Amino acid sequence: MTFKASWKRLSLATVALLVLVSTLSVQPTRAAVPALDTIRVAMFLQLPGKYESMTAAATFQSAGGIRIGSREPTGFQEWFAVEAGRSVRFAVDDYKVKLIETANFANAWAVYLHIQSVRGMGYITSVPKNGGTQYQVYEGTYASAQESAAALGRWNADAKLRGLLGGYKPVQHGPLRLESPALESKAAAQSLAASFGGAGLDAYVAARAGAKGAVYSVLVGGASTADELKSLQAEAVKAPSGASLKPMDTSSPYMLIRADHSISGKPDSALELYAFPASDMKVWAAPAGAQPIGLTERSNRTYRGSFELSAFNGKLAVINELPFEQYLYSVVAAEMYTSWPIEALKAQAVAARSYALNKGFGFQIAHVVDTTQSQAYYGTGVEKPSSTEAVEATKGEVALYNGKVIEAVFSSNGGGMTADARDVWKNEIPYLQSVSSPDASAEAGLQSWHRVVLPSGKVGYIREDLVKDTGQKTAAGSRILELTTDGTNIRRHPVIQDSIPVVAQLQSGAKVIELEQVLQSNSMNWIRGPFTGEELLTVINSRMNPKLTGSVTSVEVSARGVSGRAIEMTVNGTPIALSSPDSIRSAFGVGESLPSTLFNVEETGKVVIQGAGGAQSTKSDSSKQVYVMGADGKSTSYSQDYMYVLDGDGDIRAATKNPAFSFNGTGFGHGVGMSQYGALSLAQQGYDYQYILKYYYKGITIAKE
Repeated sequence: MTFKASWKRLSLATVALLVLVSTLSVQPTRAAVPALDTIRVAMFLQLPGKYESMTAAATFQSAGGIRIGSREPTGFQEWFAVEAGRSVRFAVDDYKVKLIETANFANAWAVYLHIQSVRGMGYITSVPKNGGTQYQVYEGTYASAQESAAALGRWNADAKLRGLLGGYKPVQHGPLRLESPALESKAAAQSLAASFGGAGLDAYVAARAGAKGAVYSVLVGGASTADELKSLQAEAVKAPSGASLKPMDTSSPYMLIRADHSISGKPDSALELYAFPASDMKVWAAPAGAQPIGLTERSNRTYRGSFELSAFNGKLAVINELPFEQYLYSVVAAEMYTSWPIEALKAQAVAARSYALNKGFGFQIAHVVDTTQSQAYYGTGVEKPSSTEAVEATKGEVALYNGKVIEAVFSSNGGGMTADARDVWKNEIPYLQSVSSPDASAEAGLQSWHRVVLPSGKVGYIREDLVKDTGQKTAAGSRILELTTDGTNIRRHPVIQDSIPVVAQLQSGAKVIELEQVLQSNSMNWIRGPFTGEELLTVINSRMNPKLTGSVTSVEVSARGVSGRAIEMTVNGTPIALSSPDSIRSAFGVGESLPSTLFNVEETGKVVIQGAGGAQSTKSDSSKQVYVMGADGKSTSYSQDYMYVLDGDGDIRAATKNPAFSFNGTGFGHGVGMSQYGALSLAQQGYDYQYILKYYYKGITIAKE
């Protein structure tokens, strides 16, 4: 779905877990209305083909402290507590690549930054070793030695990385280790680990569950195979107390503790990183007090409820579990402006509740994810009294069709007409029909933008408050404007958009020529482009197989759905095969997806030229030369990037020299179901939330548990 947030911008173990979670979270049905006590929201999850959001480690903190332990079939078993305000990290103790080990933190940090820049997943840790501190950078979270070996090969082929390693040869690192007997305290384990480090061994403190909290031992090494483990044992026996080390006990859960510098970026500042096995262990982090838990890797947001960490599909899974209705406090606030009328917010609350209940365990170990692929969920920081009031006022209420909770999808703006489900996903859903939608409220209070020609000949947009009218005009009658602010960005689209490069930057006093004046692009009406044929070819081919060959010379909407939305696109006369009509948005969006599929395409390189005797000639690219007759009677070839065409009404069209395509559309999001701006307008007109819901979801009833 597309929402307000977008606009702002099974193994046996798995089956057992699902049974456990279902028992904990699904409330027995009363009458025909489903309900949840708790909901599981995936923050990070690897689910190929459906959802992929990954992190090497997750960092938590809480002003009230955190209780850490394991989640067992019998409930939460607490191991230890983290004091208020202290951050701790968690990762999976699996197969990795050790990219570097060095006493020079700057060198290790440079390696860590490089793997981050190329989207590798890793962290930088330190260990006492050989009489000093060694900094180690690990990359990856791999399910097997074979996977880490393949990753090692890829990193060895990275020329820039080789230049940063200073001769160090990356090696595989695995979860097979030696373990000391249990020790009387964490301090004793730290002392023994330092002793093994002095003998040149990687040694770490480890915690396991005890009768009264955690018990500690020391884990040594990091072998990937049984043969490597044997070699490690032969080496370790030479160290003091080395004879006491045995292959680690894998029958019970553990947490290996590392010193992690990834967050601080400093050699003398580290967090504890708890690495747990890639088995069926579930780490549980619960608030020790009334304060929520913060998750650094999700923009430092704070969340109600507790967190479960596990290895799922070979990657770290981070699940936030919390009371269902409290989850909605955040969703409603993230999905709809909390300043809007309470009836609109109540409609959003019922829609969000219904959507989540309809999905069930849509992500295997989670009901929903925290992004707009499900519903935007941004934690406690966005909660407001008005949105919470809307949730409480509709507590337990859901939308039903034929006695079943509906898939209450919604989008930011229907563009005046919502989409039929067939227009977007090719399937017919009785309650998701196209209806007229009062969405123009999205344009209230917006500024105008001028489309202008720069002294360089480039074309772009500038906001009205950044220029003034000089009172002068061109020979064609176009106004000449003057910039009033230094460092003014001339933008490709009439909206501030960080994902799209600016056309140019001009200083105060610069003169530009106005082509037209338009309202700022918004969720009701928008402009994107013009995009060159090369830009469109790149973005289309990134989503198609087989790929297009040759240049893009024509783009057109070749079929439209019930609501007028594009359901088929033709490029160079050939229909483009996409998974669904809604995929058109991403397949034709340069820099970002197009806001909706309710648009028209202008071929800006196409010009029809009237000749003598009524003859016409069509120019669509630079293969045909256009000649301009001067006052002296001489003609010359026109070679600028833009050609400006004046029509009979005095309007000027900027035609491009080469094929390019401008998308002019309405609406924001897939357009199916409730339009949020439409809900705003209806609420402003005095309609209540039940009317709004029944207007957008045809034939439904509103019921309460």
